[in-house]
Amino acid sequence: FMESVWWVFKQLYDKGLVYEDYRSMHVCPRCETTLSQQEVSEGYKDVKDISVTAKFELVDEPGAYFLAWTTTPWTLPGNVALAVGADIAYVKVKDDTGTYILARSAFENSRERFQNPHILSETKGREFVGSSYKPLFDYYFNDTKLKNRENGWKVYAADFVTTETGTGIAHEAPAFGADDWELLKQVNLPFVQHVNGDGTFKTEVKDFAGMEVKPRSDDDKVRLGTDIEVIRYLQEHGTFFSKENITHSYPHCWRCDTPLLNYATSSWFVKIEEQKKRILDNARSINWSPAHIKKGRWGKWLEGARDWSISRQRFWASVIPLWRCEKCKEQRVFGSAHELEEVSGLAGQGKKVDDLHKHIVDKITVPCICGGEMHRIPDVLDTWFDSGSMPYGERHYPFEKKEQFNKVFPAQFIAEGLDQTRAWFYYMHILAVSIFDKNAFQNVIVNGIVLAEDGKKMSKKLKNYPDPMEVVNKYGADALRFYLLSSPVMQAENLSFSEKGVDEIVKKNIGRLANVLAFYQLYSNDTPRDWKSEHILDRWILLRLDQLIREVTDGFEAYRLDSAARPITGFIDDLSVWYVRRSRDRFKTADFSASSASLRDPAESSAVSQSTSPDSASPHLASEAEKSALDKRNALATLRYVLLDLSRVMAPTTPFFAEYLFQAVREGEDEESVHMTSWPEARATANFIQRILGRGRADQQLLNAMTFARGFVTMALMQRSEAGIKVRQPLQQLTVNSKQFTEKYEKELFALIADEVNVKEVVLGNQDQDTPGVLLDIEITPELREEGVVRDFVRSVQDARKEAKLTPSDKVRVTYSASVDESILIKHKDLILRATNASGLARGTGEGITVEKV
Repeated sequence: FMESVWWVFKQLYDKGLVYEDYRSMHVCPRCETTLSQQEVSEGYKDVKDISVTAKFELVDEPGAYFLAWTTTPWTLPGNVALAVGADIAYVKVKDDTGTYILARSAFENSRERFQNPHILSETKGREFVGSSYKPLFDYYFNDTKLKNRENGWKVYAADFVTTETGTGIAHEAPAFGADDWELLKQVNLPFVQHVNGDGTFKTEVKDFAGMEVKPRSDDDKVRLGTDIEVIRYLQEHGTFFSKENITHSYPHCWRCDTPLLNYATSSWFVKIEEQKKRILDNARSINWSPAHIKKGRWGKWLEGARDWSISRQRFWASVIPLWRCEKCKEQRVFGSAHELEEVSGLAGQGKKVDDLHKHIVDKITVPCICGGEMHRIPDVLDTWFDSGSMPYGERHYPFEKKEQFNKVFPAQFIAEGLDQTRAWFYYMHILAVSIFDKNAFQNVIVNGIVLAEDGKKMSKKLKNYPDPMEVVNKYGADALRFYLLSSPVMQAENLSFSEKGVDEIVKKNIGRLANVLAFYQLYSNDTPRDWKSEHILDRWILLRLDQLIREVTDGFEAYRLDSAARPITGFIDDLSVWYVRRSRDRFKTADFSASSASLRDPAESSAVSQSTSPDSASPHLASEAEKSALDKRNALATLRYVLLDLSRVMAPTTPFFAEYLFQAVREGEDEESVHMTSWPEARATANFIQRILGRGRADQQLLNAMTFARGFVTMALMQRSEAGIKVRQPLQQLTVNSKQFTEKYEKELFALIADEVNVKEVVLGNQDQDTPGVLLDIEITPELREEGVVRDFVRSVQDARKEAKLTPSDKVRVTYSASVDESILIKHKDLILRATNASGLARGTGEGITVEKV
């Protein structure tokens, strides 16, 4: 890997895309190393600080002062110039304490800080250019060896000066600010660096020597101690004007949380601004999910990207493979260990360079053409240079696996968090464009940040989140996975993690589908693989399956994992709550081979029981039983097909449960694992539907009509609830009012609605009504009330069967108490026996209803 990183650096060097320069950069005084633009951008925090306005006395006008404002008082001992805006209006103001010069707008905004002020004059900033002032500190002013000393402690015009904050006059300490450094280069200011690399004042700064300028501390007194001392010095020497407490955004080290310093130092850079057009042009072809990242966070970062500082003053990292002659300053870059072996003479000695770490290669010298010796420069590479080199390093390109690399580069797909738009994604893109003039990747999924339930960052210290493994052990990995995949975090938004949300996935998806599977397994003996069905529920669920496959496929193909996951929940709801629920009686039908037995009324020792011969079943009843048995097989075959395809659709989002589901319904000729199957294609499903149903492709009309039907059911059940009538109580009529309801499926859908709402008939009312509505006839006749009693009795028997842990196929004898109206039971005996799979009914002596397996 490290050798590939060397190769990448050499490619850049040979193309003239790396250079060394001295400039003001962010450094960490604790780590004593520079940070890149991206590293700095990720470490900003809002902190409390002290700002100060200092008085700089004019040399030619004693008692008159320039007022300059700064949020970093510790930089004032390094001041060498003041900057004004050439076209900004400045005023000379006299008050009871002296005469002051500042921007007019700044004066108007801070008039209360002056004592009885009045304006003496107003002029543009350019009139002050060249004016000299007395330094606040004399540590460097009297240093006759200081280069460009004659240009110091004067006023200069600068474009970066504004009146938005401060006084409109900027204090310049070129060693500690990017703008200050640029001004130094433009006008040849003296370079004063009064702070060491470790963040302490140098010895010549005698009043503060050794003090940390920006200590890392949670105690404000410690953190602001140095600034307070500098302000105290100004107060004692008559150069203090005012101070205020402020809260502002300040960069901190991402490694150790130490406040960073803007510090002039030498560094190696990759040219970004020079090749900005190529970088932006290539980036346009990358597909991002979510799409707004492309022109938003990513695009704006690319547009504002500056040259990348890649050198660091650390030990453990890939070294910069550059050797420099101490005598003539000639330098050479090596792109491989073999090249270093040859040039250094190690190869001639039979020695190999097989470790490219700093403490090894730093011992290797290279002869220079001038007769001197080349030594490796001490710096190492930014860790993001390694990360950006990942596509090459992971395959040791170009030293190995060239063919493999060419097949997989650029990568078709990568995924990472939102912060990586300015990190891994960015650096891979920069290096790929710089070396190959192509992208490093084609498609990207960006996720947001998972926060604690209270919206705060997850913290081990605060323990404000559950242990992930405890969540997995409690709910399963699939539930956690699906919860995250279907959440806003997949759209690069933050997610406040909720354990209740994971539990909801278990209930709505996994638990509900497990119940569907268990129901299927109760009746699944010899389920056929080939079948034809005209039943509207079979047609509908297969069309919904086709729709699901299309939606999930579209989501995956668009790299929208949330769009691929969310439709699954809706489909499971349709399958469980509507298809299986409305098909229950179809599944419970006895097989035709046993149909004659199911039609008997066996003799029982009860006034209710009667004896019936097996031969008494009429041909008409036998024919109906045969149709019911065929319908049962069609329902089972349909459900098996749906579960099999659903397991494949769910495999990427809930791989463990998908495998469990697949294994439960697969047969010998199916693949061994759902993860060895092909993805179900919607077109193939549609063709299959055409063959099974004898109809065309997905019928949108049926899907829409079923949606309306379910809506009518919801409204009708709401009216039942408002009237205080339970669903088991039959009613006479439901009127449906809607012009959007198609007559094509009226008969079949009305039968479903009637069964679900428990009414005798459903009729179509006002077809001109835009908003769908229903009207439920809530009158309960004696006949309807009698049917309600029967339904309540059947429900009680089913509850007793469930409590006895009986299977649907188990025959039982039912015993009921004297409190039940026996005449109603006798009247509806056949219905009760069929509905409860009972062989007989008998009055008992105990309370309630009991069942006994026979």
